Amino acid sequence: MTNLLQRIFHSALCLCLMTAFLTSCAKEDANKRHFISDSTYRQKVETDYKERMALYGNKETGILGIESSENLSTEELEALQFLYAYMPLSDLIDYNTEYFIAQVRSAFTARDHFSWGESIPEDIFRHFVLVHRVNNENLDTARQVFFEELKPLLEGLSMREAALKVNHWCHEKVIYRATDGRTSSPLALVRTSWGRCGEESTFTTAALRAVGIPSRQCYTPRWVHTDSNHAWVEVWIDGKWHFIGACEPEPELDFAWFTAPARRAMMVNTTVIGPYNGEEAKLSQTDLYTRLNLLKNYADTRTLEVTVNDIDGKPVKDATIQFKVYNYGNLFPIAEGKTDTNGTFSIETGFGDILVWANKDDKYAYGKAAADNNKIEIKLNRREGESYKESFVMNPPKEQKVAALSQEQIASNDILLVQEDSIRNIYMSSFPKEEKAKAMSTDNWQYLLLAQGNWEEIKKFIDQSPQGMANPFLASLSEKDLRDTPAQYLLDAIDTSRENDFCSKFKMNAPPKGGKYDETLTKYILSPRIGIELIRPGWDVLAKQVRELIKNQDEQDLSESQITNLIKTYVESIQVSEENYYRCPVSPVGVMKLGYADAYSRDIFFVALCRSVGLPARLNPVTNKAEYKINPYSKDELWQAVYFGYDKQPEQATASISLTNASSNRLKPIYASHYALAKFDNGDFVNQDYRSQLKKLPAKVDLISGYYRLLIASRADDGSVSIDCEFFSVGDGDKLTKEIKLPETEGKKQVLGTLDMNTGLILDNRATTLKQVADGKSIVICFIDPDKEPSKHVLQDLPAQASELDLWGGKILFMVPSSKQNKNFDPSVFKGLPSNHTWAIDPDQELLITICKSLDSNFDMQTVINFPLTVVATSNGGIVMKAEGYRIGIGENILKNIDR
Repeated sequence: MTNLLQRIFHSALCLCLMTAFLTSCAKEDANKRHFISDSTYRQKVETDYKERMALYGNKETGILGIESSENLSTEELEALQFLYAYMPLSDLIDYNTEYFIAQVRSAFTARDHFSWGESIPEDIFRHFVLVHRVNNENLDTARQVFFEELKPLLEGLSMREAALKVNHWCHEKVIYRATDGRTSSPLALVRTSWGRCGEESTFTTAALRAVGIPSRQCYTPRWVHTDSNHAWVEVWIDGKWHFIGACEPEPELDFAWFTAPARRAMMVNTTVIGPYNGEEAKLSQTDLYTRLNLLKNYADTRTLEVTVNDIDGKPVKDATIQFKVYNYGNLFPIAEGKTDTNGTFSIETGFGDILVWANKDDKYAYGKAAADNNKIEIKLNRREGESYKESFVMNPPKEQKVAALSQEQIASNDILLVQEDSIRNIYMSSFPKEEKAKAMSTDNWQYLLLAQGNWEEIKKFIDQSPQGMANPFLASLSEKDLRDTPAQYLLDAIDTSRENDFCSKFKMNAPPKGGKYDETLTKYILSPRIGIELIRPGWDVLAKQVRELIKNQDEQDLSESQITNLIKTYVESIQVSEENYYRCPVSPVGVMKLGYADAYSRDIFFVALCRSVGLPARLNPVTNKAEYKINPYSKDELWQAVYFGYDKQPEQATASISLTNASSNRLKPIYASHYALAKFDNGDFVNQDYRSQLKKLPAKVDLISGYYRLLIASRADDGSVSIDCEFFSVGDGDKLTKEIKLPETEGKKQVLGTLDMNTGLILDNRATTLKQVADGKSIVICFIDPDKEPSKHVLQDLPAQASELDLWGGKILFMVPSSKQNKNFDPSVFKGLPSNHTWAIDPDQELLITICKSLDSNFDMQTVINFPLTVVATSNGGIVMKAEGYRIGIGENILKNIDR
C-alpha cells in the first residue's frame, strides 16, 4: 500500500513538473512569437520606426519610444513599433507610451479571449483591430471599458452574431443627432448618448475592435443626389467585409437605410494606418497611410481615365487632378492624384457626372465626364484672371431599388430597438432639468442643461472658478465643449487668464451695460476654444514659453505689438509636416515640444500663445488663417492676418461685393447651399465661408483683391443640379454688384400621380379629409420612421424654411405609420418646425398605401430603407413632388412645388 502511494505521488509530481515545464515553454514561445511573420515587412516596420524615433524621439519632446519599456513580449514590441512608425503626429506627441502599451495588450487580450480571434489573418488584425484610432476623434480608454462591458454579452456567439449584437449595444448607448465637426471620444459619446454619423461610426468601430472584430469607418465624402455626406462601418466576418449602419442595428449584415443612396454614390473611402497590401482599390498610398476606394462594395463602377495635355497637345506630367461633385454650393473634391509621364491618371467611380479639374503651375482647365464617358481629355488652356460665364448640369447615378427584409425580421428587431431606446432614455432622464439646474446655479443653469451627461464636470468648474468668471467663460465655448470637457481642463485655462492679470482688464463680477460682455475679451482672450481641437491643459506652459521669449530680449518692457511679433517669429520656426494625416489637431503644447505640425495646428498654436498672455487672437471665420489684434478695446482696429515665412504675404480686404436676390427666385437663396464665392489659390478655387455675413440678401461682404468664382445652383427633384458659374477678377477698391438668380431646372417637375383629396383621416381625435385640411392650398405629407437618421434629417432641415412655410400658410402633416410607432419618440425634441405642422398616426398605413399606389411605386411596407417619404399635392390632388429616402434640402424642394 505504501509503495502504491509512493508511485502515485511520484507520478503526480512528474506530471506537475512536466506541466510546469510545458507551460513555461509555452510562455517562452508566446513571448518570442512574432506579431509580423513576414520578415521583409517586419524589417520595413523596424526601419521606419527607428527613422521616426531618430527624428522625433528625445527628452525635450517626451517621445521616448518603447526602448525604455520593460517586460514587453516580441509580439507587443513589434505591434508598438508598427503603431509608432505610422501613427499621425497628434498621437505621437499627445499620448504617452503607457497608453499605447495598454492598447496593444487589450487588443491581444480580445484576440485570445474570443473564438474568432484565431481566424483573423495577421494583416487584417494589424490594420483593423490593433489600431487605436478610427478617424479624427479624441483618444480615450474605450477599448478597455467596452471590452469588459461587452465580454459577457458575446459569450457563445458566432462572429457574425457578435457583430450584430455589438451594434445593438451601440444603439442602446448612442443615437443620431446633428452636431459640429469636432469628433468626441467614444466614452464622451456614451456620456452624451448622441452624436452625428461620423461620431456614431467612430464609436461603433471602437466597440467592435475592443472585442477583436476587425472593423473600419467608411465614408462617402459627399453624396451627389443630395447635399451632405455620410459615414458608416464595415466589419470583417469570416473572410469578407460587410457593412452596417453605426448605432442603427438591423437584423442582417449588408442592410441599412443608406443601402439605396450608397448605390448612387461616386466615392466611398477609408483610411488605413501603415503600408497596406490588401486587395481593395487604392486611392493613394504614402509612407504612413493608405486610402482605399471601397465604392465597388456598394455601387456599379467604371474606370475613368483622364489625360492632361498642354495647348500643343503634349502630355503634362505631375498635373494635379481633382474629381469634383456638387454639394452645398461647392464643387467638392472626392478624390485627387497626379498624372504620370503620359499625362494620365485613372480612378474607379460611379455612373454619374463628375467634374474633372486639372492644374499645374499657372494653368488650369476642367471638363465634365458624363456617366457614359470612360475617358476624358483636359487641355491646360486657362489662366488666372480670365472673365467668363458658363452653365452646365450635373446628373447623379440613377436611383435603384433594393431588396426588403421580411416582416418577421423587422418585427423582432423592432422589439430590441424599443428596449434599447428605453434603457437609453432612462439614462438621459438623469440629466438635470431646468428646475434642478437653477437650484444648482442661478447664473449658469443653462450651461448645466447643455452639458447633459457632463453636467457634473461643468458644475465642478462653476463651483471652483473665480466669482463672475464662469458665465463669460462658458459662453465662449461650443455646446460640445460643455458635453465632453473635464472641469480641470477648463480650470487650467481660466487660472492662466487670472495669472495674466486678465481680471484687471475685464470686470467679471457683473456684465456691462446691456447685459453682454465684450466679444473680443470673451471669445478671443478668455476662451480656450480656438478651432476644432480638443481643449487640453497646459495654458500655463504656453504662457511660460512666451515669458521666456520676452526674457531673452534686450528690452524687457515690450509693447503688445512687439510681443505679438516675437510670438510670430517663434511660431515660424515650427516646421510644417504632412504626417498629421487624420486632421486631428496637435495640441498647442504638443506643437511647442515637437517643433513640427500641420499648418492648421501651427495656426492654433499661434492663437493659443497669444491668448495665454492676454493678447486677442483667433482663426478667421472665412479663411481659417490666424489673426490678432493689439488693442482689445478698439472697435475700429481691424484684425491683422498672420502669414508665416513659408506662406504668402498678408493681404487686406480692400474691395467689396454686393449681392442681391433676383425677383424671379421662388426660393430664398442660402449661402453655401444655393450659391458660394470661391477665391483662386494655388491652381484651384477655394470656397470662402461667408455664411455669417450672407444670412439674407441683399448683403455686402469685403473681399481681398484676386480672382473669384461665383457659383449658383438649383437641385431638381431627381437629384440633378443646374449650375451657373461666373469667373471674374477683383481689384483694389473695386465695388461690385452681382445678382443671385437661381437657375431653372428645365423639365424636371411634372405630376407624378393623383391623390383623392376626399381621403379621410383622423386629426386631433376628429374625422376630416385631406381636402378639408388643405383648405384650397397645396398640402405636404411626410411619412417618417422616428427611429431612423433620414427621418431625423428632415425634421432638422425644415426649420431653415420655417418662416417661408409659415407665410405660405398651408398644412404640413407628419404621419407616423402605425408599424413605426415608438412610445419613446418625443417630437418636441425637434425645435423650430413650421407652426403649421401637425403630427398624426397613420393606422394600418392606409394613407401611405393610398399614396404609394397612386405613384405606382414599388415602395415595400416591410422595409425601412425608403423612409422618409415626403409628397406635395396640389389642392386638386396632383402629386407634384416625391422625395423618398435620405435627402438633404427637403424644405427647399417643398418651397419649389407648393402653390405660393
